[in-house]
Amino acid sequence: MENLQKKLLSDFGIDFTDLELLKTAFTHTSFANEHRLLKISHNERLEFLGDAVLQLVISKYLYQKYPHFPEGEMSKLRSSFVREESLAGFARRCGFDAYMLLGKGEEKSGGRNRDTILGDAFEAFLGALLLDKGEKAVETFLYQVMIPLLEVGKFERVTDYKTSLQEILQVNGEIEILYQVVDETGPAHDKTFTVQVKANQKIIGLGTGRSKKLAEQAAAKNALEAEG
Repeated sequence: MENLQKKLLSDFGIDFTDLELLKTAFTHTSFANEHRLLKISHNERLEFLGDAVLQLVISKYLYQKYPHFPEGEMSKLRSSFVREESLAGFARRCGFDAYMLLGKGEEKSGGRNRDTILGDAFEAFLGALLLDKGEKAVETFLYQVMIPLLEVGKFERVTDYKTSLQEILQVNGEIEILYQVVDETGPAHDKTFTVQVKANQKIIGLGTGRSKKLAEQAAAKNALEAEG
């Protein structure tokens, strides 16, 4: 963590006080599980905290940046900004992938490059920064590494096919739209999910992905393509 501390100081002007907290932010559950006797903490609780402060900072930014946008438009933008894929991209830009503490199996299977792990670590880091330096430090960091790229569109965009499908299907009234996982393959650390989407109990699309969210988006895209 000493090298990470130096990087944070040189790149972002962040001088972490609690190095154990910083280490926890970069500790994946797989690493903690492999070292149970040492009772090492993993980053899931910090991820919860980081997600909350990220939502707050981005919401405040959008509210001030787009004074004439209705709530729905701001929600869509915020959703695209804080997607797993987008956050993983920001984690890579910050070089956080090099400092992840992973279990041997997760490391061997390519976990260091997995969007879910990196996106969670980015949020966990924000949670640790909040506890160590306060909300203003988190905001300053995000305005250094995230906001400038959002303004020029340089982030990992993922089309929200689920919202598009909902808007098309419900144009004439409410329709029950349901996403169901129908298959899971692969080991626990590297699963592939298959999801079907139903409209009023009729199957209208099928999709696969490395996470349930991505599989749902794929199913919605398949349904939209079937609609023509």
